[in-house]
Amino acid sequence: MILDLQNIFKDYQQDKLVVPVLKDVSLQVEEGEYVAIMGPSGSGKTTLMNIIGCLDRPTSGSYQLAGEDVLKCKDREMSDLRLKSIGFVFQSFQLLSRQSALENVALPLSYAGVKKKDRKARAAQALERVGLGDRVKFKPTQLSGGQKQRVAIARAMVNNPKILLADEPTGALDSKSGQQIMDLFQQLNDEGVTIVMITHDRNIASKAKRIVHIIDGIITEEDQKEAEHE
Repeated sequence: MILDLQNIFKDYQQDKLVVPVLKDVSLQVEEGEYVAIMGPSGSGKTTLMNIIGCLDRPTSGSYQLAGEDVLKCKDREMSDLRLKSIGFVFQSFQLLSRQSALENVALPLSYAGVKKKDRKARAAQALERVGLGDRVKFKPTQLSGGQKQRVAIARAMVNNPKILLADEPTGALDSKSGQQIMDLFQQLNDEGVTIVMITHDRNIASKAKRIVHIIDGIITEEDQKEAEHE
């Protein structure tokens, strides 16, 4: 088990009011799985993603990531675990506009203390893996939306994380580019990468091997084959 969330609650305080967002969420993901977490706006899926990604802590519950008890980690330890174990792909790409594709991809390696020479080699290899070996010197402004997302995926994968966590990865792309990104995710999953993808789009969710629904902070599972027959 690479990811094991048990009885997760998350409340937010608004003035004197306690607002429950996640309500007794339990979710397990095996190594090599490809899971979509699907829900409408306001369903709690972003809050759940932030907890999975070690960006936020739940109010209560337990979370084991690759055998480590996340909630016992201090902030610095949590940051190190996030850097080592999770690759993030965001809807808005979040690339540095003045940096080349290679420099953007190499960024997590500099945080991880990898030597400069090794950073360049590994970043180039990651770009090659996503089909952008000929775009290493291009700035984000010189790339299409689909190419920017490929750079973001290369950056997410460059540290060889245990989980690729994608938040609406095709949300800013046209349908053709979106399909290419989904094909790339399938390729990575075929290579053994564990993928957890957050989406509100049923067509995108259907690319995963398992769909988990979240509505009003409560999780319900759905078998992939049943989803395809709907």
